[in-house]
Amino acid sequence: MPGATPAAQQGPEHVTEPTAYDGILLAGFGGPEGQDDVIPFLRNVTSGRGIPDERLEEVAHHYRHFGGVSPINEHNRELKAALEAELASRGIDLPVFWGNRNWQPYLNDALGEAHAAGATKLIAIATSAYSSYSSCRQYREDFADAIADVDAVDGAEAIQIDKVRQFFDHPGFVQPFIEGVRDGIAELEASVSGLDRTTEVEVLFATHSIPSTDAAKSGPAERGFGDGGAYAAQHLAVAEVVMREAGASDVPWQLVYQSRSGPPSMPWLEPDINDAIEQLPAAGRKAIVIVPLGFVSDHMEVLWDLDNEALETAGQQGLAAVRVPTPGTHPAYVAGLVDLVLERVEGTPVAARPAVTGLGPWYDVCRPGCCENVRLGFRPALAGVAP
Repeated sequence: MPGATPAAQQGPEHVTEPTAYDGILLAGFGGPEGQDDVIPFLRNVTSGRGIPDERLEEVAHHYRHFGGVSPINEHNRELKAALEAELASRGIDLPVFWGNRNWQPYLNDALGEAHAAGATKLIAIATSAYSSYSSCRQYREDFADAIADVDAVDGAEAIQIDKVRQFFDHPGFVQPFIEGVRDGIAELEASVSGLDRTTEVEVLFATHSIPSTDAAKSGPAERGFGDGGAYAAQHLAVAEVVMREAGASDVPWQLVYQSRSGPPSMPWLEPDINDAIEQLPAAGRKAIVIVPLGFVSDHMEVLWDLDNEALETAGQQGLAAVRVPTPGTHPAYVAGLVDLVLERVEGTPVAARPAVTGLGPWYDVCRPGCCENVRLGFRPALAGVAP
């Protein structure tokens, strides 16, 4: 495993040897910050797919609606500041370097900043909780690209990057959703007279749809997750915990998908949230709680696909609806991310690592063949064992 710290280089599933990191790499997706940025940003996102600008402009109107500014960069600035405050409150001297995959500041910029500060052993936090190509392996591939660029600079000391485990079932990530579901159902019961939560309310757990072939390849093949792979299994397992811990086991729920962007000929995970909403009145539902379970902050897919399109569909169907918050900078979420870093700093034994589902704690080092991109195959990636 080139590019990893000595404790991780042999590729164990969980690294229980303490590691003295000298910096944290906060890795984001990135987003445009003005109208002139929109098409160049979308070119970055779709690089290698040969999509003409005319088609990109069809997606660009989501960003144009908000002045060409995605909220994601500001969210990551806020998260970086919250992480720094949490680290300082615990007396942990680790600088946080922020870089994006698809827009400024790029990962290369973050690694250059880290190197200039003398930080060459980094632990990365990707702002994505689940296992799939786009939410895990693609970050790891971009780490490899960025580290190769920085290491090519004359006199640069090799930078090593490890990555915290996927945190879909870490209690710090899950707690904000538990609170959101509890509060959302209570809000509907207070606003809709005589509402029967057991038959007239439905909780919709929403996440980004991905190609079915990519979903099937998510997670280690030997775990046998089935057609939806680890990606679907992780979401379903977390949703079950959220409903139970929110005291809402008597309320119907389902996992739905959003933000599909592929051609009609390519199967993607379903049902689409809008299609699901349209079916609910026939089932006797009068109200819905939309839970953005697949997202860590209120970025464009939440603001447009949920707050705009899904809530509009609910209104057309005569359904009362609330959308609960994403983790954002919720104290439990921020503290949980620091706890994930400390797992690797301290070499925490697996049995002592918190996980609210039976699927975790997830791997520190991604397994061979995990989260293959069926269309592109395997590219060099850090923080994982080569297939």
